[in-house]
Amino acid sequence: MMFDRSKLRLRPLAERAHDLDAGVIMSLVPASFRGRAIDEIASRIASARSRGSEVIMFAGGHVIRAGVQRFLIDLLEKGYVTCLAMNGAVMIHDFEFALVGATTESVGRYIREGRFGLWHETGRINDIVNEAYRRNGEGMGSAVGRSIQEGDYPRKDISILAACYRLGIPATVHVGIGHDIIHELPNFDGAASGALSYHDFLTLTGAIENLEGGVVMNFGSAVTAPEVFLKALSMARNAASSEGREIRHFATLVSDLYPLPEDFRKEPPKGDPAYYFRPWKTMLVRTVADGGESFYVRGDHADTIPALWTALRERER
Repeated sequence: MMFDRSKLRLRPLAERAHDLDAGVIMSLVPASFRGRAIDEIASRIASARSRGSEVIMFAGGHVIRAGVQRFLIDLLEKGYVTCLAMNGAVMIHDFEFALVGATTESVGRYIREGRFGLWHETGRINDIVNEAYRRNGEGMGSAVGRSIQEGDYPRKDISILAACYRLGIPATVHVGIGHDIIHELPNFDGAASGALSYHDFLTLTGAIENLEGGVVMNFGSAVTAPEVFLKALSMARNAASSEGREIRHFATLVSDLYPLPEDFRKEPPKGDPAYYFRPWKTMLVRTVADGGESFYVRGDHADTIPALWTALRERER
């Protein structure tokens, strides 16, 4: 028997105790955190943009929670990122910040009360997606970005989705049904969400067709980014081979808290638990094994993304 969503009682966001508010948003100040890998990837980004190759950034939800929105928006405005790919959590945090200037809830508290994720205003994302599905031809990132940029959102200035829409830069959202709190809500339409997210997957794959000489970065997405990138790259390489082209020479960067060994460019054995840290074997080894190069930076996103912004800023001087 299927669950009857009409039994759900939603609460307004005004009743939620937010773990983060807009005070977490960092100012554009040069970072002290640096490293050779950051400088190297900044060099690769500058080279990629000079030749017109793609610079694709994947992000997980904790990137938004780190408060680095202004750094990301500035990178987008300066053309250093040509496609921003994300999971559903990024979209939700970005939307809530733009709408109410706060986001994030205590899972431990609200799951005990049966209230986790069941917030009325956040469900407006589903309305946006459902309407875009009826219009046809638009992706999830574009639809939500359009709504924030053109709608009455008090903090649209810190929305990366609105910035992407305003700048005409693809923002692709890659969801798994059941992963995100908006999937709990009565107005969630799996067909609409699937169609728009698949539109975004094809948009990302189209960008990867121009990845030769480019850069792919993954900040904090342990599953979605490596899995989506793997399939999209295979599709792009398949099409390129029939056109007499290749997509082999590009750089990848993974930034996370996982402790990797110095020889991270070698795949860990299957008996090692680290084998199942997908960014390592997928983005740092397998996808660059035939001509690419990879970099790893261990650190908090509140340090590493400002550091990348600083390195690129210094190259402008």
